[in-house]
Order: sequence, then structure tokens, then C-alpha cells
Amino acid sequence: MHFNKTLAVALATTLFVQPLAVTAQEYHRSKIDYSSGADTWPNFMGAFEIPDVPQVNLANSNRLEQLLRDGNLYLSLSDALALAIENNLDLELARYNPLVAATDVLRAKSGQQLRGVQTQISTLSTGNSVGGGGGAQQNQVTGITQRAGGGGDNGGGGSTGDASSFFGTQAVSLDPQLFGNLSWGHFSSPQTSDFVTGTNSYVNEQTNSNLGIRQGFLTGATASLTWANTQLSTNSRRNNFDPNIRSNVTLSIRQPLMRGFGLAVNSRNIVVAKRNQEISDLAFQDQLITIVVRVQQLYWDLVSLRANAEAQREALGLAQKLYEDNKRRVEIGTLAPIEIVRAEAEVATREEGLTVAETQVRVQETLIKNALSKNGLASPSLLQAHIIPTDRITVPPVEDLGSIEEMMESAVRIRVDVQQARVRLGNADINLKAIRNGRLPQLTLAVDVTNNGLAGQINDHFVGTDAANPFFLGGMGNALGQIFRRNFPDYSVGVNMTIPIRNRQAQADLAATLLLQRQSEIQIRQTENSVRAQVQNAVIGVEQARARFQTTVKSRELQERTLEAEQKKFDLGASTIFLVVQAQRDLALAKSAEIAAMNNYVIAKIELDRATGETLAANDISMAEAQEGVVNRPASALP
Repeated sequence: MHFNKTLAVALATTLFVQPLAVTAQEYHRSKIDYSSGADTWPNFMGAFEIPDVPQVNLANSNRLEQLLRDGNLYLSLSDALALAIENNLDLELARYNPLVAATDVLRAKSGQQLRGVQTQISTLSTGNSVGGGGGAQQNQVTGITQRAGGGGDNGGGGSTGDASSFFGTQAVSLDPQLFGNLSWGHFSSPQTSDFVTGTNSYVNEQTNSNLGIRQGFLTGATASLTWANTQLSTNSRRNNFDPNIRSNVTLSIRQPLMRGFGLAVNSRNIVVAKRNQEISDLAFQDQLITIVVRVQQLYWDLVSLRANAEAQREALGLAQKLYEDNKRRVEIGTLAPIEIVRAEAEVATREEGLTVAETQVRVQETLIKNALSKNGLASPSLLQAHIIPTDRITVPPVEDLGSIEEMMESAVRIRVDVQQARVRLGNADINLKAIRNGRLPQLTLAVDVTNNGLAGQINDHFVGTDAANPFFLGGMGNALGQIFRRNFPDYSVGVNMTIPIRNRQAQADLAATLLLQRQSEIQIRQTENSVRAQVQNAVIGVEQARARFQTTVKSRELQERTLEAEQKKFDLGASTIFLVVQAQRDLALAKSAEIAAMNNYVIAKIELDRATGETLAANDISMAEAQEGVVNRPASALP
């Protein structure tokens, strides 16, 4: 019983002596490697501790306050993009996906199935510009603020987990497992004869204790090392030694030779998980591009809406001037009183147009504030602030887009959706090896090596003629000595075979995987063709927007000259107020059309950057800064 107490104390010390408390530590997200797990040496209990996951930071960056002054938020496009990187909640949400993907690597290292990675692209916190991109109408300028990547970068995204990883040969458990048991029992058994035990009432106390470790390997092998002990104390008169201890150490190895054999089969989840990290990083880049495109559209739509409001203000000024002039003419008797009513009606129409335009500006400001702030409109200073965009839309006199063939090939090479499709196809190739292996018969090599030991005390109640062998006298030390000297070894080698006669499951899995792989190859070509078409359409869109802008500029200039001429004729009595009002309306429409065309041009350029995969480069955005959520460049100087 002394040995049992010693073993129990040793087990209790091993399991409970080390502290379970986790010291709270603050780490930046990018500094935590969730693919490695906790160290188990020398802190054995590290594997059972709660991982360090920093609290969510819902505070806005300092840049936002730096750009506020006197109730206005002065915003350049560069600052708007920096604020989006630092504060946009869609992007903040996406930053966690690569970390979750890293945990899948850790899970795969244990030999378990993958959970999959998130590739869904969100645009919830940005929203659409005023009018939803429906085009410009009278007194209204709207952008083309639709879902970034309208051509279908990712089809809306979702959770990416390769189902084929569940088929074919499954990997062995790669985490070592320490196992053991401790049991005690008292047993009484009546005997029909005392020949075997020397008594008709056989009583024994038995204590069993086992301790072992089991480990799987990437070759498919599993090995276990077990130390088993049995202490027996009986009232038998036939045993030379009582009490006695039986102890043995057994090494067991099982190595698949066909199904389940090899690194390619058993490491596939690890390889796929690491490649899924690449998919997750690409998904984050896709989310970043989506946010950048969306914020650009929101910004330039605001610029255009403010320009449209200014145009409506000018139109109102012209209508008011006409009203005042007509009023004086009526007073001196050179104009009929009814003309005052017509002029006043035009003023009311222009006031309505200005009200609508200013309302659109306010709604657009709300969208931008929500997109660039973590707490939305909860901040009173931000809620009351008006956004003053400091950049203006410019259309260069000459457009040099370069070779469309080169743009297409570059887009096919660097576009996120194409890269993701290629990584997924590579994952399918990796899983295919394991599924091919799953069609093989199961042939396992079994090797067992056991060293035995026995020790005990002389049975004082022994009834027999043979004296006890002194070699076995002693306790656990003697038994262990026999084990390490290998006095009583056992060896066994064998093979186990299982051959599925029809093997229909493996046939179905392999055929389905090959068919799905062919579909993936077609889908990659579809994606590449779609990318080329998007580039072509984007180039056409830029050319069309530029041509439309030039046309609207000319139309606006002609309408200005027409109004000037009509006003002069009216002053000379050669025209009517109706024609003057009509000329003013035509000029207002021409200005709105010019503003809308200018906005459509810059949106078309944004779409071209997106289609060619150059959005981040065109806006000088660093992926490293985006992943950190901190932009190093300072805020722009306030005007």
C-alpha cells in the first residue's frame, strides 16, 4: 500500500501544483499568434488557460478631433480614407477574421477538422449615397455609390470551409495525450475446491494504477507508452509472494501502410489551414478595397451635392434678381403686374430646389459621419458638425489610360477574387491526395514491446514444497529493475488488413471531388473572363463619362450665353419674362448636368481602379497600416 500512496501523491502533485490563474496582459492584435497555442513547458497548465484576447476598442482615433474646428469637419479625401481605416466598424470587424483563421491552423496542428474562414464582405456602416446611384435628376446630383465591386468580386462572400476535407482519409490526432487511472477493489469469492487457492473462501485486495502517453505522427503512425501496475494482496496459500506487485512497460506502435499513410495525407489540414490564412488575408484586403471605394464614392458625392446646392443658390439669386427688376418695372409702369406673379412663382420654385439640395447634403454628411466614426452620431460635436470637403473634382485635359491589354493582364494577376479562386483550387488539389488515399485498403503494421517485472513479500501462509525465489523479493524498486534490465520481455509484430469489397463510398467521394475540381477550374476561367470584361467596361465608362462631361461643359457655356442674350432682349423689350425664366431654368439644369457628369467621371475612375485591382496603390494605402488600424501620416492642416 505504500507504493499506492506514493503514486497518488505524485499524480496529485503533477496535476495541481501549478497555478491555474491567467495573468491579464494587454497585447495588440497583430502581436498575438493564435496559430501556435500556449507553451506547455515548463508551465504544464498553459494548455488549459484562457487565451489572451484584447477587449474591443470602440474609441475613435485622435484624427477625428484634430479635423474638427468651429463646428466644421474639414475633410480631404486622404483624411477621409485614413479615418475609415482607423474607425470604420466594417473594417474593424474584418480585422478579427485573420485571427480566427490563425486558430484554424492551431486546430489543424492537433489533427482536427477545420472550422473554415470568413470571407463575407460587409458594407453595413457605410450605406448608399443620396438617391442610391439612380442618376441625376433636376435639382439633384447623385453618385454611383453601389456595392463596391459591382461586377461581383466575391458574390457577397460567406464562410469558406472546404467540405472535401471531411472526406477521404482522416488525419490522426497529433496532440500528445497523457492518460492514467487508479482503482482499488476488495473481492470475496467462495471456492468449490481449495486446490488452487488453499482455501474455500478466497479474498483479495487489488490496486491498479496505469500511466501512459499517446502521440500521433504525420506519417499516420500512433505510438503509446504505458506503465501498468497491479498490487495484489490475498489469503491464498498457494502464492509464493503475498502481497505482490506486477509491473510492466509497453510500447505500442500502429503504422498504416496503405490507407492513412504519408505526410501528404496527414498534414493536409495543416497545409490547407495555412493557405486559408492567405484567403482570410485576401478577404480582409477585399473588405479594405470595398471600404476605400465606398468612402471615395461618398466623399465625391458630397462634393457634387454641395456644388449642386451652390448651383441652386445661384439659380435662386437669378430668380430673385429678376423678381426685383420686374417689381421696379411694374412700379414705373413699364411692365404688367402679372409678370411679378410669374417671377415670384419662379423664386418659390428655386427656393424649393435649394431646400432639396441642402437636405441631400445633410443626409450625405450623416452617411459619411457614420462611415468614419466608431460611435456614429453619439458624439455631440460630430453630430452638430458640418463636413467641409477640401478637395475638388478635376478632369484632366488629356486622358492617358494606357494599354487595355496590359490593364487586363495585370488585373487577372493581382485581383483579390482571382487570387482567392486560385488558392481554393490549390486547396482542392491538396484534399484530393487524401481522398485518393481513402480508396486504398487498410493495412496496418502493429508492433508491441513489453517489459515485465514482479516483486513481493514471502507469503507467511504459503503451503507448498517449493521455496520462494529470492530474485523476486522486494517492492516496486525490484520490479522496475527487472523492467529496465529487460529480464522478462515480450515482443509481437503483426499486420491487420481490411479490404472493402465494393468500396462505394471511396469511389463516390473521389468521383465527386474530381468533378468539383473541374467545376473550380471552369470557375477560375469565368472569374478571369469577368475581370477582363469589368476592365473593358470600366475603360468604356471613363471614356463615356469624360465625353459626357465635355458635352455638359459646352452645354452650360451655351446656356449662360443664351440667358445673357435673353436678358438683354428682355431689357430692351424684345423678349418676355417667360423666355427669361425658361433660360434660367435651362441654365440651372445645365449646371446640374455638368456637376453630375463631373461626379460620374470621378466615380468611373474609381471603378477603373477597382476593376484593375489598383485601388489601394492609387490611394497610397498600406495593408500593414490597415491591418493595424493606425495610419501613420498626420492629419491635413486645417484651412
